[in-house]
Amino acid sequence: MAPRTRPYRSVLYIPGSKPRALDKARSLAIDAIIFDLEDAVSYDEKDAARATLASALAAGGYGERLKIVRINGLDTKWGRADAEAAAQMECDAVLLPKVSSAADIDELSEITGDLPIWAMMETPLGMLNAVEISGHPRLEGLVMGTNDLAKELHVRFRPDRLPLMSGLGLCLLAAKAHGKVIVDGVYNAFKDQDGLKEECEQGRDMGFDGKTLIHPSQVEIANETFAPSQDEQDLARRQIDAFEAAKAEGQGVAVVDGKIVENLHVETAREILAKADAIAALAG
Repeated sequence: MAPRTRPYRSVLYIPGSKPRALDKARSLAIDAIIFDLEDAVSYDEKDAARATLASALAAGGYGERLKIVRINGLDTKWGRADAEAAAQMECDAVLLPKVSSAADIDELSEITGDLPIWAMMETPLGMLNAVEISGHPRLEGLVMGTNDLAKELHVRFRPDRLPLMSGLGLCLLAAKAHGKVIVDGVYNAFKDQDGLKEECEQGRDMGFDGKTLIHPSQVEIANETFAPSQDEQDLARRQIDAFEAAKAEGQGVAVVDGKIVENLHVETAREILAKADAIAALAG
């Protein structure tokens, strides 16, 4: 499936050191998994976590879920060993933390070869270099690291995320300009379902493809929010039908519900239906 239609609604972090969590992920209705060797793994478990994760991935059972391995930074004592191990794992991509420039992607690709790369966007320099990072030919997707970004910016957490909007917007523009996937940062209060829904809706409306999650209880809301609703699908079909009918009569525009429908609206409508089909296929 093409990146614009493949579902990325729910992207769940799973500690690479926890066999029970690795097993549970096989049964969760998630679109993608970030198998974490970085923040979720303590210093004294780093080496063992590589072997634990490699074994779980080799055993399989994750279906069509995208399997992404987040390594430690290459400037740490674990990063290179993580990258070398990830290159041999049964995964779909490797995620590099704290990417600040395209040179970071170059350095990782020298180790991981043809394995697709994702970038954690969580530093001020990363925000300013988002265009060159997104344009790297080896890069497949961007993951917003809003907790680290907030720490680096010394901002306060607000429900509207206003202090983070400049960074979020820069990364969104860069990702869309280069046709790359981009998923929103985590919502820390995992028991606050209403707050999660509001932030998912904000991210969806901004243009994010989905949301990173820290707990299985957040999956249902993310999946629902980032999926085309039935009303959106119905409208998309009516727009396509009306435009095709108008085109058959030699007209360049149609009208649906009192609103003009042009070719650009039809392209969006087709993307909505393709995404809905992709979600249904993944669920099947």
